[in-house]
Amino acid sequence: MAEMQLRPDSHGKVRDIYDCGDRLLMVASDRISAYDFILPDEIPHKGEVLTRISAFWFERFADLIPNHMISCDVADLPEEFAPYADYLAGRSMLVKKAQTVPIECIVRGYLTGSGKKTYDEDGTVCGIKLPEGLTEASKLPEPIFTPSTKAELGDHDENISFERCCEIVGTEVAEQLRDASLAIYKAAADYAAAQGIIIADTKFEFGFIDGQLTLIDECLTPDSSRFWPVEGYEEGKVQPSYDKQYVRDWLRANWDMTGEPPRIPAEVIAGTSARYEEAFKIITGTEFAPVRG
Repeated sequence: MAEMQLRPDSHGKVRDIYDCGDRLLMVASDRISAYDFILPDEIPHKGEVLTRISAFWFERFADLIPNHMISCDVADLPEEFAPYADYLAGRSMLVKKAQTVPIECIVRGYLTGSGKKTYDEDGTVCGIKLPEGLTEASKLPEPIFTPSTKAELGDHDENISFERCCEIVGTEVAEQLRDASLAIYKAAADYAAAQGIIIADTKFEFGFIDGQLTLIDECLTPDSSRFWPVEGYEEGKVQPSYDKQYVRDWLRANWDMTGEPPRIPAEVIAGTSARYEEAFKIITGTEFAPVRG
């Protein structure tokens, strides 16, 4: 399998992006990040799982909102990528270029993570007042839109109020982002719950293509979402998950968050890979089998 020799035009925590003129080639690596650190070990098949789950959702929601996906077939790639077809198969997506909106569009349907921390302090999540008496993993009365700034590589995203979002992108665009994010989340959460997954929260990114708001980047993957099993769900306790929370929990127990991140034990790598593949199976309804060029 030929590793990529071409230099990406943009290098993210887990994705490499190649400029193809009026299109982009997004390649999801098997790298994994946690707490804004890129970890030293890779998770087998992770890039392919993320790409194929995103493609599933893009196709499912094509009538709900436009998205940037053109093709995930390596046969459709520009010819300079042909030597790397085996490596790119399954993990690459050819997309339309968009004018990116500099906001991370987070929707929370359940109380956990940083939202639980601020709720315990003052009863709010990102400035939104919530009812009293909620606890870890409580379902919120209604999903809430809690945007954050989009940080540069190495920096931390910062939660912001909706009012601050309006100041950054304008009220009209902010309202479009909020309404689209909530609509997609609700549709996805209803579908996923019927399959056996609770989408506790998720992050969307949007851009404009030909003046139209468009869903871009990845969509409802284990990297951009918290996925919990419906079976055994019980508020008041931390839920098991199909996402990278397994890695986060190991890091928090074994690292003081200073210096370089530690190597991940083989059993944590295998367990994380299995969780990603299980999420793929539940969401798409098909067993995960790696694609080969």
